[in-house]
Amino acid sequence: MVNGPVRLAVMNLRSLLVFVLSSRLGTGVSVPPDSLPGMPAPVSTPPADAASDPAPAPAETRRKPALSPSRATDFKQCPLKYRLRAIDRIPEPPSRHAVRGTVVHAVLEDLYGLPAADRGPERAAALVEPAWARVLAAQPEIAELVPADELTSFLGEAGALVESYYQLEDPTRFEPESREARVEVELDDGVLLRGFVDRIDVAPTGELRVVDYKTGRAPGLAQETKALFQLKFYALVVLRTRGVLPAQLRLIYLADRQILTYAPDAEELGRFERTLSALWSAVREAGRTGEFPPSRSWLCGYCDYKPLCPEFGGTPPPYPGWPEGGESPDETLAEAIAD
Repeated sequence: MVNGPVRLAVMNLRSLLVFVLSSRLGTGVSVPPDSLPGMPAPVSTPPADAASDPAPAPAETRRKPALSPSRATDFKQCPLKYRLRAIDRIPEPPSRHAVRGTVVHAVLEDLYGLPAADRGPERAAALVEPAWARVLAAQPEIAELVPADELTSFLGEAGALVESYYQLEDPTRFEPESREARVEVELDDGVLLRGFVDRIDVAPTGELRVVDYKTGRAPGLAQETKALFQLKFYALVVLRTRGVLPAQLRLIYLADRQILTYAPDAEELGRFERTLSALWSAVREAGRTGEFPPSRSWLCGYCDYKPLCPEFGGTPPPYPGWPEGGESPDETLAEAIAD
């Protein structure tokens, strides 16, 4: 049975799935891209073309604060960073890397909206420029990140990542059940989990595969814990929203053409759920007291909030109190792509 109130809204743009770094181990991809244990290959699900996709659920302007992989990581790394992002909601400047990731995710979403026979590499390449045009129309301010004289190079970078995808999966061999799905579930103790799942595949026998595209490189040994945390997070959300333990979770790293896969275990996810509950309790206690101390580390060199950080001579704004609302769907999507 599914525990707690559940919402699953399919919206435009974003996904997730499974753990074991195949190329580093020198064994190749641990599970064939188009099959799962207990699944006949290819994975087959009802078509998810543009005509049959369910309409997006009406978006609330603000939502209850929730825990996501990024927000959980923020709080563990630096409570002050969490506060400035999630509570004060001080915007950070967009990066060229993030914009490129948004374009690539849009292309892959559009690709799976086409009939399977039309999903060849040439058609995918042709989707890059229209995807960029849509992203730019939605966020005109990003034009300064990609000057006119660099546009050809930028589109080439995005196109190369899309081309890399074909070395890892064959999109003509299966139909995803959903693309860019916003998922949200409230656990029994009131912890609200939220995120975007890039793609969910369902076998005829009912097994689930959850897939997440990454436009960066596969993590080194020091960063694999973060990747595993994200995989467990989405495995738990799928388990609680659908009442089904995913057979496989897969992270597809396009920059270096590697796949991380993870086969979750129900008992392990139960322990992970308790970890998330304890983390959220710490977040709510900090929210009650307003105590979000900075935590200095090498990551500070990449933080946009340094001018507001006491560790670097800055002063954060007065604490505004715990928010009544949470992130909009667009904000959750942008956060998910940046993961």
